[in-house]
Amino acid sequence: MPDTTNRLKDMKNKSWFDTRSRDPYYRRAKKEGYRSRAAYKLEQLDSKYRILKRGSSVIDLGAAPGGWLQYASRKVGAKGTVLGVDKKEIEPLPASNVATLRADITDPSTIEKIRKQVDQADVLLVDLSPNVSGVWEVDVARQVELNLSALGVAERVLRKGGKMALKIFEGKDSWRIKTALESSFSRVNLFKPPASRKKSSEIYAICEGFGVLSVSANSS
Repeated sequence: MPDTTNRLKDMKNKSWFDTRSRDPYYRRAKKEGYRSRAAYKLEQLDSKYRILKRGSSVIDLGAAPGGWLQYASRKVGAKGTVLGVDKKEIEPLPASNVATLRADITDPSTIEKIRKQVDQADVLLVDLSPNVSGVWEVDVARQVELNLSALGVAERVLRKGGKMALKIFEGKDSWRIKTALESSFSRVNLFKPPASRKKSSEIYAICEGFGVLSVSANSS
């Protein structure tokens, strides 16, 4: 019985590696030096909605392993700053405008740790995922709670009129975070970048005008 279980596990792992090796975004990331294929999701979001500008102050929540940090660092340039926050250790990047913080955003003390490094940000990037249980509705509910914690960070560190890009797992409870975003930003657009896998139920909310009235929501 253990041998059969191990063989099935090996076959599953081989299938995963084979799929990844055929992924054009994975191959491109390896070639261009990005730490993850997720960098192209941010590139596509930024290309469509112009989230990042030269000189911007950016906070990236759920930043490990650092693909979004790499892209954001290049876009904001030497006069901009990027702070990456994650529970996992983030290997340092060779960029003078990037700093990292190992912290859990669900811990109330994390906000003060962030504010010691960034008093006010222009952009908040949120690419958070829970430990996946395999039960989709449970995972959606957990991801909603993570996103609500991220919105709590925004309320303390994002400047008025600031922007946020945030990953959402689509499911029964995802309306909760969408409603919260629409109450906090003047415009919320929903978009699935081409780099997201077709089978994935993730979508991104691109939010503009933090703390500004006249709320609207659109899907693309």
